[in-house]
Amino acid sequence: MNNFLIGIGKRIKSIRNKQKITISTLATSAGVSNGLISRIENGRTIPSLPVLLELISALEIDASTFFEGVENTAGATYILIKKDEQQFLEKETDAQGFTYYHIFGKNLNTIGFEAVVLTIAPNSHREKVTTDAWELKYILNGSCTYIINNEEVTVNEGDALYFNGRLPHVPINNNTKSCTMLVLYFYSENQ
Repeated sequence: MNNFLIGIGKRIKSIRNKQKITISTLATSAGVSNGLISRIENGRTIPSLPVLLELISALEIDASTFFEGVENTAGATYILIKKDEQQFLEKETDAQGFTYYHIFGKNLNTIGFEAVVLTIAPNSHREKVTTDAWELKYILNGSCTYIINNEEVTVNEGDALYFNGRLPHVPINNNTKSCTMLVLYFYSENQ
């Protein structure tokens, strides 16, 4: 996974330089510090999924186009953001009992979008499928193992998994309880 993460930083730097955007301008647009962008571009830190998607949005590039560029150089098939890596958001200061965590953000003006809730019963079975979309799975409760190509990724309640749906994939639930997830599909106009 390390090569993939280094590939992300190099991809951000390449696009930023091609568009003649300064680190400061990108940082302001994405709502992060100049130092964070520098560390990401130099492979010294790993951006959280929300930060990465804010950077992609600030670069005004389609997410699927961005990740295709990373895939070609690094060969990774997914991004996993664990529950404890998600960013707390402070919204309405007068609201009590409302807690927001940012797991994903994307400008939807260039892509189709679909959201579904999927529940996978224990010991369910299905063959691998492909989807002409990037997929984000946010685990609401339970856990399961996703097989993407031949890689196994275990996701638990609160985790988010983002991957290219064109790769053969299937969730497997070998647990005693159902796994429920929010599934977001992002269909690019470039497909």
